[in-house]
Amino acid sequence: MTPGTRLLVNAQGERYRFDPGSLSLELMLTGGPGPYERYEIAHTPSDLAEWFTGSRLALTAPLTDVRIRPAELAALKELRGALYRVVPALARGETPSEDDLSLLNSGTAETPRPLVDPGTRRLAWAPPVTGKQLLGAVARDAIGLVAGERSGRVRECSADDCHLLFFDTSRSGNRRWCSMERCGNRAKIRAYRARTETA
Repeated sequence: MTPGTRLLVNAQGERYRFDPGSLSLELMLTGGPGPYERYEIAHTPSDLAEWFTGSRLALTAPLTDVRIRPAELAALKELRGALYRVVPALARGETPSEDDLSLLNSGTAETPRPLVDPGTRRLAWAPPVTGKQLLGAVARDAIGLVAGERSGRVRECSADDCHLLFFDTSRSGNRRWCSMERCGNRAKIRAYRARTETA
């Protein structure tokens, strides 16, 4: 599977692929506050470090040496909590709170340091990649969704029973579904049945 694309399981046990299109939105899939606690997968620093190795950061360069300390795990979860407030506001066309924007701004101090691997002459991340650097990468990504050239393209799935959030990477900017494999396909089936019943 391509880094950044995640395999999710719905309440009926059906598996489907979902690419939220953004690192910060991808982090939201690791769990969260309130009703999202049941999806928590980042119980320990090593859990989150392993998760990051399959994130879209690995599209740029492999993440081979990720070290997250307990305090960094807590900071990443705090940022993730803010994303659960900021991202739905963006999807609804609302302005996020100043406190949440300040939290995003304060997280951008460090990001993984790129370097050229002498053996392969390809991009690599200078080891070790720390939790503070990952926090910075996620915060910068989120700031790009709020105020960068990518702003205005955060969407919530149009299905009535789905609340997944994604960054619309479609050329036309009119993506409606979290996944054509799941919600898009179900909508097409419903529309087809409605047409055949009226015919």
